[in-house]
Amino acid sequence: MSKSDRVADQPKPPSGPRATYPTEQSPQSRRRWFIICSVGVVVLGLVIAYLGWKQFADPEISGSATGHEVLSSNSIAVQYTVNRQNPDEAVSCVVRGRAQDGAEVGRREVLIPASDQVQVGARTVVQTSRPAVIGELFGCTAAVPSYLQPEN
Repeated sequence: MSKSDRVADQPKPPSGPRATYPTEQSPQSRRRWFIICSVGVVVLGLVIAYLGWKQFADPEISGSATGHEVLSSNSIAVQYTVNRQNPDEAVSCVVRGRAQDGAEVGRREVLIPASDQVQVGARTVVQTSRPAVIGELFGCTAAVPSYLQPEN
């Protein structure tokens, strides 16, 4: 055996287009990538659906101002409704008055006591530091501060 015979037995390294471009993948490899990508798309879709549901689902407690009445240059009455999924719990709401320039000129925290009604209407007078032109319900929460707890 000569030295040249041993070189001929070894496979030739690829050259030309086969060396530049990868060889085709096996069907099993393509199927595996398809399954991995499909599972990834489904998981991503479920995460997006959950985040959308959390963002746009009905909140446990919501409220809206239904009207206001300017009583004097330093007070405004605000009428509002509060909706809650669990009416057995007390709710704390913040009602405020705003001036012509949009500045908050008065604020009051109000306790909505537990009841058997899901929707409760209320009216609150807010003292202001200057004339208010609108009264609004800023927000409501189930985390009632201790100083607003009803006396038993």
